[in-house]
Amino acid sequence: MTIVVKIGGAALEDAAILRKCARAIAELAQDGHHVAVVHGGGSAVTSLLNRLGKKSAFVNGLRVTDAETRDVALMVLGGIVNKKVVAAIQLAGAPAIGFCGGDGMSFRARKKYVKGRDLGFVGEICFVDPSWLEAIWQKRGIPVLSSLALGADGEYYNVNADEMAAACAAACHANALIFLTDVPGVKDQQGAVIPWLSTKQAADLAAGSVISGGMLPKLQACGQALKQGVGRVRILPAAEADVLPQFYLTKLSCGTEVTCA
Repeated sequence: MTIVVKIGGAALEDAAILRKCARAIAELAQDGHHVAVVHGGGSAVTSLLNRLGKKSAFVNGLRVTDAETRDVALMVLGGIVNKKVVAAIQLAGAPAIGFCGGDGMSFRARKKYVKGRDLGFVGEICFVDPSWLEAIWQKRGIPVLSSLALGADGEYYNVNADEMAAACAAACHANALIFLTDVPGVKDQQGAVIPWLSTKQAADLAAGSVISGGMLPKLQACGQALKQGVGRVRILPAAEADVLPQFYLTKLSCGTEVTCA
């Protein structure tokens, strides 16, 4: 099977959780699956921006990105965060190759507008060439992809990692897309985790402001992946990543499975 795993939030900040995620990803690859990893790292970007005296602003969960912010994102996401994930997977016993969407012309972006607003160097994926991912899989490696892509203007664009993961999964005709997050799943109005959530229910919850912030682009990415033919989409707490290799074998009791409306 082909499985795309997106890592974000606490999984990137907590060394123990990252090791747990890395072990699960390595086990999937060792079982013969083609696994691609897409990672975020927004908190690390925010931390460095704060140290530089630069405030962050967000619109619908997306970071407003001027040229300076984009350069910091390129340095952090394409550098230290990417290599930290690569190191964790290799420590778990599987070869990993780190790169960003701009490498090999594998992911191309165009400027993204939110409700007509220009967010700067924020992009959305408009083209994917999975041949480099496939080349790594042929060598039994695990591609580790940071969420940056090149535009037709030769500029790097910061791409929401959830959207990047969905585009990657669709282009690879993935059997599953798994989001490892720092939340237990999608919650209803009472704060209880919803085990099964249709894209229509997700839209209704967003319209009622039950879902907001960073969960909005995540659920939009889930819907896009399903619409483009990805077999299954699930949001799992990164702290319980050890259940990941059992994803297709047993009924999981944690997280939220997103389904077509």
